[in-house]
Amino acid sequence: MSPTNLILIILVFVIAIAAIAYFLNKKKKAEKEIEEEETDIDDKTYTIDKMKEFVKKRLNEITKINLYDIGLSEEELKRRKQKKYELKKALKGCTYGDVNDKKYVKELIYDLLSKEYGVDETNISKAIPFDVPSMLTAQDKFDILIYMYKKEFGYEALTQLIKKYNLAVLKYTAGEAKPSYVITAEEISDIYEKEDLVLSFSDKLSVVVQRIYQYYKGYSSIDEIRDMNIDGVSGGVSGLPESFLSQVAQTDGDYLDQVLEHKVPRACDSIWIFFQGKSIRLAFLSFGTESELKRVCQNIYKYNNPGQLSDTNGFKINEMKDGSRVVVVRPSFSETWAFFVRKFDVKRATLEQLITLPGGNEAIELLKYLVKGARVVSLTGEQGCGKTTMLMGMIENIYETMNIRVQETAFELHLRKIYPTRNILSFRETDTISGQMGLDVQKKTDGSVNIIRRGCNRSSCCMDDSSCTGC
Repeated sequence: MSPTNLILIILVFVIAIAAIAYFLNKKKKAEKEIEEEETDIDDKTYTIDKMKEFVKKRLNEITKINLYDIGLSEEELKRRKQKKYELKKALKGCTYGDVNDKKYVKELIYDLLSKEYGVDETNISKAIPFDVPSMLTAQDKFDILIYMYKKEFGYEALTQLIKKYNLAVLKYTAGEAKPSYVITAEEISDIYEKEDLVLSFSDKLSVVVQRIYQYYKGYSSIDEIRDMNIDGVSGGVSGLPESFLSQVAQTDGDYLDQVLEHKVPRACDSIWIFFQGKSIRLAFLSFGTESELKRVCQNIYKYNNPGQLSDTNGFKINEMKDGSRVVVVRPSFSETWAFFVRKFDVKRATLEQLITLPGGNEAIELLKYLVKGARVVSLTGEQGCGKTTMLMGMIENIYETMNIRVQETAFELHLRKIYPTRNILSFRETDTISGQMGLDVQKKTDGSVNIIRRGCNRSSCCMDDSSCTGC
């Protein structure tokens, strides 16, 4: 072999080795970039906000897809159309407080996250750090507690939690000179430690689904609380309104710093429940921002299209799908956005359950005789003292032969749900029909018992000047 050929062979061999080394190095760099990209995706993709955007996008696609362009068989087309209709109905109904529609939407979100988005045991903690209790917020711990209690007690979950740990008692909190009814973040953390809960992947995903749902179609931090069997829930009724911040900034810069650091509660940090006659502040929960509180106020009253809440018409009184009464107010009628949901548990409304103090039997018998004797009875008292609940208990003793007519500001008694076979008709005020006009109509019906539920105003609530029917 000539020296020239040998040099050429060696040269080709060196070039081949260099080429192989180059491509191997390039491949390693590509794999490293892919690995870094996957790590980046893992860190950012499985957050609540990212998953919420995915859910909104997918549900929007499902409800707006044109099924006729897919080329489905007639049977499949009919089935898909039915499912599309059910989803549209559920997405609308869940915003009105329908728990069945809410359950349907949450189950669909669960399937989308587990089957399409790829949420699994390893990445679910990117959304909520289930495996590191020290990193869980008070809201995270509360959501987990409510979910686990709900599995056992259903809609009595919050009641059981409060009673078990005696949370509905007067207590002193930091910075307060007088005791108040409040549940603090420290109490929720202590309860979470004591419960020592063990969550399966299904449990974790269900908690994440609820968190996504409540910020997408639900009522933010009060979404699960509103469904519980309590007396009511309200928001925006304490704390510093957003409009006050500019005034504070001009007068006290240190106080403004405390507000911005969330040391002073804002209006959007205001969540209260009404539990067994007590107004209890949930200091560990917040809507987060004024805009989130506003979103809840704008959605919570929409059942049956009661009209638009506007600056001109600054309040709305309506009912929700489950019969709860909801009142919403907004600026400039009120100093901040606020809502009040009042719930009425018709199953418990019997005199024997309501009056349990010593001597209660005599009081119960007296009320029964007054009702059966067709006497004019007036139930009065402060807000939330139990007038409506007491009225429900008394109605049980009205003779079956007597027709009942009810005049209300908003439908709350729902007597036909309790007595579906009795002759009962309820009326309520509207934008065009006043309470007095409703009473005039009642006179022309065949009612034997007239029940009037409204705030006392003799000029508009009484039949005439000489005989008040009671408020």
